[in-house]
Amino acid sequence: MSKMFCFQCEQTAGGAACTGGAGVCGKQEDTANLQDALTGALVALARAAQSAEPSAETYRILVDGLFATGTNVNFDNAAIDALIEQAHQERLALGAAIPAGSAPTPTADGYNLQEVWGADEDIRSLKTLILLGIRGIAAYAQHARVLGYVNDEVNAFFVKALAALGEVDYGKPELLPLVLEVGKSNFAVMELLDSANTQSYGTPAPTSVSRVIEAGPFIVASGHDLHDLKLLLEQTEGKGVSVYTHGELLPAHAYPELAAYPQLKGNFGTAWQNQQVEFDSIPAPVLFTTNCLMPPRASYADRAFTTSAVGYPGLVHIGAKKDFSPVIERALELGGYAEPVQQAGINGGTELLCGFAHGTVLSVADTVIDAVKAGAISHFFLVGGCDGAKPGRNYYTRFVQQAPANSIILTLACGKYRFNDLDLGTIGGLPRIMDMGQCNDAYSAIKVALALAEAFECGVNDLPLTLVLSWYEQKAVSILLTLLYLGINNILLGPSLPAFVSSNVLDFLVENFNIAPTSTPEQDLARILA
Repeated sequence: MSKMFCFQCEQTAGGAACTGGAGVCGKQEDTANLQDALTGALVALARAAQSAEPSAETYRILVDGLFATGTNVNFDNAAIDALIEQAHQERLALGAAIPAGSAPTPTADGYNLQEVWGADEDIRSLKTLILLGIRGIAAYAQHARVLGYVNDEVNAFFVKALAALGEVDYGKPELLPLVLEVGKSNFAVMELLDSANTQSYGTPAPTSVSRVIEAGPFIVASGHDLHDLKLLLEQTEGKGVSVYTHGELLPAHAYPELAAYPQLKGNFGTAWQNQQVEFDSIPAPVLFTTNCLMPPRASYADRAFTTSAVGYPGLVHIGAKKDFSPVIERALELGGYAEPVQQAGINGGTELLCGFAHGTVLSVADTVIDAVKAGAISHFFLVGGCDGAKPGRNYYTRFVQQAPANSIILTLACGKYRFNDLDLGTIGGLPRIMDMGQCNDAYSAIKVALALAEAFECGVNDLPLTLVLSWYEQKAVSILLTLLYLGINNILLGPSLPAFVSSNVLDFLVENFNIAPTSTPEQDLARILA
């Protein structure tokens, strides 16, 4: 298995695995193998941390390393090599050798992860669920850490989960509880990040976001990191440069502390998978703050910048000092548009509404409850998750369009771009589509569901609520495991099921949680509403 083996995203080749010279995401074979080597080094570091006293630096390396191995995060071999060396040096600093006789096979700096990919199918499936789940958790943990928030129990779980990948004797009895513990830890870290964001930037409020790009110099900020956006806004004050969000940074407009910056004008473009077309000819630089970077086309590579965990060879990377002067100077050089440009979403809508996090929705809980009791609201659909390029994702647009007129659509993450520009009207003064925020704001949806269940004195699974989820990468995996940990059943998952879930593991999920693949909007709605 000298070639790459990667099946961590929804678009993996042939629905099985990327095994050639490059992945569907554009990741090259050498980069994929380096990411496996980094994961093996992290497993070795975690096993060392079990018999030594881990430090804050130990946890930083584990989180940063896990995040860097996610889909569409870091394509830069030099940056991955540096993380491998950091993991190696930290393990030596802890004074622990790689345990002999463990599996996968010990190498000079870590473990050979290719042996995991070739293991018994069910063991491979469970270990992969754990690994991909903690990669998702690491992304949220890193966002919280830069704001000064950490969770000691989650840090300890990173050690426990990574170390389990190196256990030769672990079978289903040991691994299945760990899979659900991934969901528990992800819930804790989403709660932590929610606190970090609201304490730092205020409670999100319903906000209408313009899709007009004004005349003059501007910067497009993409990704998820609100902290990087805040620093960019501070540094663009008085510079005559506007800032537009892209992708998962759209919810930034709902936070009062960020919305207060007058140069934060609106939102550019749609979801991440359209960036190569949308960024192709704009007279402005793009700053990638986290994952969802695609290999840039030559037409805009000289005006694409990276920071934080994201990286791509040849692009200018803004390091730890966070001096965004090169981005601002490039914006001034390019000059922007001479005239305002009106954009539209995939359905033609020109305005976007966001800011319906749990603080907002629960503030009108009495209105919602009364509407349900009066029959004005018949059903809640949480339609959200990752967007992607694979054909069939128009399912989510059609599902929302065909949902009953007296239903509410809750949404979050970049999958909402399939329908968030639709005007579906209101119910009792509430918009029928409520954008709850980023993927990590699944925490908001859970809070609302738990509050409704309490109000109606029933379980969450007894509510007129259906979860219709789209997945693409590892954060969606961690959120799904959180829902399972909380005992939430009857989830529709699409547009295709994960290649890394074996038939036996899938049978377990279906039997215990009634997970089902999406079919057609017509069939799924008929079954749900029956």
